[in-house]
Amino acid sequence: MKAITLIIIMSSTLLFSQGTATKSLEELKYEMKNIIRIDDEVIKEEYNNKKKNRGLAIIYSALLPGMGELYAEGYSSGKFFTIADALLWGGLLGVTAYANNQEDNYRSFAETYGGVSLSGKDDKYFANIGNYLDIYQYNHLKELDRNFNDVYNEQTHYWKWNGQAERKEYRKIWKSSETASNTTRFIVGALILNRVASVVNAIRLVNAHNNNLKKELGWDMSFNYSNTVIEPDKISMNFRTSF
Repeated sequence: MKAITLIIIMSSTLLFSQGTATKSLEELKYEMKNIIRIDDEVIKEEYNNKKKNRGLAIIYSALLPGMGELYAEGYSSGKFFTIADALLWGGLLGVTAYANNQEDNYRSFAETYGGVSLSGKDDKYFANIGNYLDIYQYNHLKELDRNFNDVYNEQTHYWKWNGQAERKEYRKIWKSSETASNTTRFIVGALILNRVASVVNAIRLVNAHNNNLKKELGWDMSFNYSNTVIEPDKISMNFRTSF
């Protein structure tokens, strides 16, 4: 681009030195404006080729945080979103595996020590059996509260712990599984939040990149005409650029 600028300046010099004798000032100004217009089109084309697209940055950061920043040539900040995403995914996989393992453990414990038949039982059932010593105690309290819809069938939903220590041990395993399951929800939320933050940062970097590009490629040229005794019919060119 600097070479183009030098060509413009040299061309304008020749026009001013050779053309003033045969051409009017208006003709010179017209020719110079044509040169400027051509160079301006080149600048616009170069800007369009180098500018970044906000939509692409959003898609990249939504898929993998930090990639939008990499696209916007600002990965120095984007790398932290990528690292955070990797850690969160690792945590999610680990916690999910632990939750599933503990679920298998408390179901096996209930079947072995509480006499539970696992078929057809929902999550509420496995929560309830950790709070009561047996099905008779549970049903009796529900009947006293007149919550007859919550009463279990003694044949299909039977359980009986051999003491409070056994019940508490089951409850401990069940609670650890539930805590891990709840933790996975927070991790998923953090993954979403990390993507939102990366998208916002990527858009900021794209805007900054495009604004800087405009400044780097921007220039302006103007003409001044003066007529004095010392310098009659003088035309001057003012050239301003950000190269």
